[in-house]
Order: sequence, then structure tokens, then C-alpha cells
Amino acid sequence: MLTISTRGKAMPASPIRKLVPFAEAAKKKGIKVYHLNIGQPDIETPKMVLDAVRHSDFKVLEYSHSAGNESYRKKLVQYYASVGITVNANQIIVTTGGSEAIAFGFMSCLDPGDEVIIPEPFYANYNGFAVAAGVTVVPVTSYIENGFALPPISDMEKKITPRTKAIVICNPNNPTGYLYSKEEMEQLKELILKHNLYLFSDEAYREFCYEGHQTSAMHLTGVDDHVIVMDTISKRYSACGGRIGAFVTKNQQVLDAAMKFAQARLSPPSFAQIAGEAAVDLPADYFDTTKAEYKSRRDLIVTRLNQMEGVFCPNPGGAFYAIAKLPIDDADSFCQWLLEEFSFEGQTVMLAPATGFYSTEGLGKQEVRLAYVLNSSDLAKAMDCLAAAIKVYPGRK
Repeated sequence: MLTISTRGKAMPASPIRKLVPFAEAAKKKGIKVYHLNIGQPDIETPKMVLDAVRHSDFKVLEYSHSAGNESYRKKLVQYYASVGITVNANQIIVTTGGSEAIAFGFMSCLDPGDEVIIPEPFYANYNGFAVAAGVTVVPVTSYIENGFALPPISDMEKKITPRTKAIVICNPNNPTGYLYSKEEMEQLKELILKHNLYLFSDEAYREFCYEGHQTSAMHLTGVDDHVIVMDTISKRYSACGGRIGAFVTKNQQVLDAAMKFAQARLSPPSFAQIAGEAAVDLPADYFDTTKAEYKSRRDLIVTRLNQMEGVFCPNPGGAFYAIAKLPIDDADSFCQWLLEEFSFEGQTVMLAPATGFYSTEGLGKQEVRLAYVLNSSDLAKAMDCLAAAIKVYPGRK
């Protein structure tokens, strides 16, 4: 009998998407589902960006350079300069979404059996890319009680072994929304220098900081060979379907290795590079309006959650996610129950159980992640549903 690979068996299911069949079944029953389970913004993709694609004029849809169109990479140099990051076009490889940038980083820098330290809870797909690369994720737990701040450096250092090759962070963080401070980033800098490690920094939510400013890993001095930034236009310009990201580093050896993986997949998507290039020319105040909208949504959802009996939600400093602790027995069961058995005035809410964002078994069982990517009116209705659900859930604690 044919069997699938060990790798295929080990590949984790997405905690964000695994409940989709239950949501589809609820909709077939006529129930309206508010999707707070996935970071798909409802902010319109800028017209100027879409028009660049609509009005593109060429006779052959060709491959681009494997590193991405030079014109786009030069535009990205301008963009990075605007956020205080100095790179040149040859230090950027355009990728198929931020996902491919993560994969390129793992495959270029790590060998099977190597270990990466990641503060948990973390973006669940890091687990998937680690499995694909044969890499072991070593979690260091952060806690909801202090807003998921960076775990003490001493806790991280205890996890370092001869197999440890990298630390992975997401700043601002998905799923917690935590914004790492300059001081925390400097602590990480000292740690990677002391133990000669890579620092992979996922900066997909760079623009969305509500209190304070983002300190990029590339703002750190003296660590050029250690830092790999993984980036994407998906959230920045509400262009998730474009699948365009960037792999950015000043380490030439890493660039050379990543380029071989880039050549193997031929080239990143052409139309989305056109979109990304146009996006760099958006007015300087474009993010002001977008950020203000997300901040308003954050304030609404955090206030409503903390008004519910037995619920605690720290105030996230960035991104558009929050993790809340609920008075429930099991987050996976609760999130499925919301879709299978519950409705409030013909409506329900879809959440992501936080268990899928932890690597340590047993953690996150009372926590859920909420993506505040819907307009304020829908968010308020979703909170009405959640408040009603908590009161009647059979597994309430």
C-alpha cells in the first residue's frame, strides 16, 4: 500500500483555516458568520494599485528576473529608506508572499535537525515551514498577563544548544499584537552576537503600530550578517491575494543561497509586482487613515472583550490581532461549537483557537485569537455574539 511521507504526516493543519468546513455548513443553514479568524482586511486595496495592473500594457506575460523585477526592487529601496532601512536593490529578493520569504530563510540558513527559538504564541505557519525544512522549533513562552512581552533573555538563553542556529520574531506580532520595544530588540541583538545566531524578523505589520514605533531588526547596528527580514505587501496595502513579499538581508552568502531557491521556482508573480511597484508611490499619508481605522477597531474590540465577565484581553500595540483569555474549558471545542451549535439573532462569530499558535502542549486552551479586520459595526455585532455565546457555552468555567 502506498503511504505519504513522514514530512507529510508531520505537517500541521492551519489553526486559522481548519474550521472552514464548519463555517461553510453554518452559512448553508442561513447563519451569518463574522470572520475574525483570519487576517484578511476589509480595507479596500488602493485604486491606484489596482489601476496599475488594469492598465498594464504588454503582449507577453513573461517571467521576471528570479530576484524580481529590477524596477520593483529599486522602488522597494525607496520604501525601505522611508522607514529608516538602508539597503540596495541587490539585497532584496522578491518572493511569492511573505511565506516564501520565510521558506527561503529556513532553507538557506538551516540544516535538517537544526533548532530555531521562537517566542510563543507565534504565527502558526512557522511550524509548517520548519517541518518542510526539517527544522525543530524550540518555543519560549510569553504570557498574556504581561501582554505577551518578550520572554526574559535568560529564559531564551537556557534554550540554546549546539543545534540552535536562529531566533525568529514577528514584530509587531501575529498572533498577539505585541510591539517589541527598542530595548527588547537590543537585548536580542546582544544574544545573537554572543551565540552567533541568525535573527529572522517577520515585519509584515510594520505600518500598524498604535503606541510607539517599530524597531526593525535592520535598525540594529553591527549585526548585518545575522539579520534576515521577511516582508510582504499583503497586510500593508490590503493585497493578500497578490502574493508578493520580500526577502531582505545584507549577508551575501545567504543572498546567494536564497537566490538558488528563487531560481528553482523561476520568478515571483508578475502582475503583483506591478501592483507592489505602484503601491510605493501612494501618498505619504496613506497609512495615517488606515492605521487610525485599525486603532479604532482595536479600541472597540479590546474594550468590549474586557467588559465580558471572566474575559481578559491585553491591549495590543500593533498589527490587527488580539488574544483573549475566555472562561471556557477548551478553545478548539468552543470555536467549533460557535459554528456548529450556536447562533445569536441568526449570527455567529468565527475565531481561531490559540492552541494552534503555541508549540508547548496544553497551552492556549482558554485563549482565542481575534483579527479585527471587519468594520466597527460588524465588530460590535460579532462582540454581541461572543458575549451571548460565553454565557450559554456548556463548557464555561
